Parts: sequence; structure tokens; C-alpha cells
Amino acid sequence: MKPEVHAVAPSVALLQLQKLGVCYDQGQLATARWILRDVDLTVHDGEFVTIMGSSGAGKSTLLNVVAQTLAPSAGRIVFGGHTVGGEGMPLQPGSGRRIGYVTQDDNLLPWRTVWDNVMFPLTLAGKPSASDVERAQRLVEQVGLTQWTGHYPHQLSGGMRKRASLARTLAYDPPVVLMDEPFGALDAETRAQLQADLLALWASERKTILFVTHDINEAIALGDRVVVLCGSPGRVALERHLDIPRPRDPETIFKAPSFAGHYDAIRACLRSGGQP
Repeated sequence: MKPEVHAVAPSVALLQLQKLGVCYDQGQLATARWILRDVDLTVHDGEFVTIMGSSGAGKSTLLNVVAQTLAPSAGRIVFGGHTVGGEGMPLQPGSGRRIGYVTQDDNLLPWRTVWDNVMFPLTLAGKPSASDVERAQRLVEQVGLTQWTGHYPHQLSGGMRKRASLARTLAYDPPVVLMDEPFGALDAETRAQLQADLLALWASERKTILFVTHDINEAIALGDRVVVLCGSPGRVALERHLDIPRPRDPETIFKAPSFAGHYDAIRACLRSGGQP
């Protein structure tokens, strides 16, 4: 099964997954259950990649391998031209503070205020510098929580907690940010606002983002490219470059002239399981 590929504008390859595979029962590779196998994926510096796939295709597993909280069973991970993960190599979670991870849960510490939560990863690394504090203040302002810095997570709405979680992840300035369905549990209005906030943050920060979603509209509204995983084990079945100009409005993305073509191609791939 060869993936359909639409050309991506040339840029620096920041992250490469080469023949990546993940399986259970690695002691018996011949009979092992593979979750991912022979995944080849190149992600460019500053690129926003949205990842879709059927249930069980390995989307979250892929992010966990990139975050190095899960070891690959085959293949390797190349970051900035250097191999940082592969079969038999020790795990380096977060790969030296270069990878941030926003999960489905906000994971805010309930006994800490918004400000203390945002500063938490910086204080873990030692005394934050003046520039660290200034950056955190700017991020809190950008996500609209300046008036809420002294509040605790239980005093915030779901959307506000997501904003705080995002600001905390960006506070230590990782070049790569992984996001696993971060907006999936939110109502439609809050979700649309957070999508717009994320696009604004990405435009100013220019992070490299891998964003898992089940929503085709969201995948198209946010991404430079949509990657679809299909099958069991999961493989890359489709890579589709999105030619929709930025800035984009997630609520009106369906009006873009090429939206229907992208939507139909992604939906067809998901429905067919990647089969031609």
C-alpha cells in the first residue's frame, strides 16, 4: 500500500521517522502484534502537521514514540539530523526539553495557580531567568489568561484550562509540540475559539506541531499537511498538502475553494482503510 503524496514546499527536515515500528511481545517478533510498522514520515521545521486515522491505527502511539515515552521496536527517529531514538537505544523522554506534549487531559496541578502551573516546567529546571518570566507572561497574555493567573484549575472553564496547559507547554520553548486531540471534549464554540487561538500562537511562535484529531474539518483548518494512518498495523496511507492560504478562520474554512477536494480525499482514505 503506497501512500498518496501531494508535494510539500521545501524546508528544513527537523524530524524524521524512518521505517518506524512498534509492537508488543518483542521477544517473539515473528508472532508479535504490530501497532505501527514501516512508518516513514518527514516533518519540516515550522510545519503544522495534522494526523488522522481509524481507531487502532496508532495515532497516539506515534506521538508517544516521538515524545520518547515509548520505545520503537524497529526503525529510528532522527531529530535535527541526529538519531535520538531507535531499537535498543535508551529512552530520552522529551528529548532534552525539545519536545512538548499537550494531551487530551490538561494535567494541570490542582494545588497550583495558573501562573505557577505555567512556570512549573521552568522552575523544575532551576531558577527561571528574567527572559523566561517575560516569555511566560507574554504567553499567558496571548492565551487570554492575564486576569486569571491567581486562580486555581477548578476555578477555570474547560477551555481556559486548555489555554493554561498550552501556555505551560510553550513556556520552556520546545521546537516541537505534540498535541493529542486536545480539543476533542470541548463544545463547538469553545473548540473553534481555541483553534483560532492555536493558529495565532503558531503564527507567532512558529513551532513544529504534530496534532492528532478525529475531525476532518479541524485537520484541514489547522494543518499545512494532513497525514492519515490506516490499517493494522498502522501505516501512512495518505499525505495531503493543504494549499489553503493563511491566515485561516476555522469556522469558515469550508468556504475555501479547495476545501471540498481535500475533505473528500481524506474521508475516502479513512473509509477505505487506505486501500485504493
